[in-house]
Amino acid sequence: MAVLSTEDEGKFLMDVRGEQIGIITEVDPDRQVAYVDLDPGLAEAWMESLGRGEAGDDDAEVPSENVETITDSEVRVDADLGTGA
Repeated sequence: MAVLSTEDEGKFLMDVRGEQIGIITEVDPDRQVAYVDLDPGLAEAWMESLGRGEAGDDDAEVPSENVETITDSEVRVDADLGTGA
């Protein structure tokens, strides 16, 4: 299990196949949950990539136990969320 931090805000969320799922808008480090915008518009994506996004009501929650790896630019989950698996 990886440890999520606020430094992960603005990173791309990727599935096991390396496909982009969305952008992390916010991280709750106490609960170890990342909030992900699955369909950001261009302006939203730009703000989120700068780490300036905020979790919205429609953002998906991704708990840290589903995170496989974290790099400088992405967070990769251990499932293929793109197909509902």
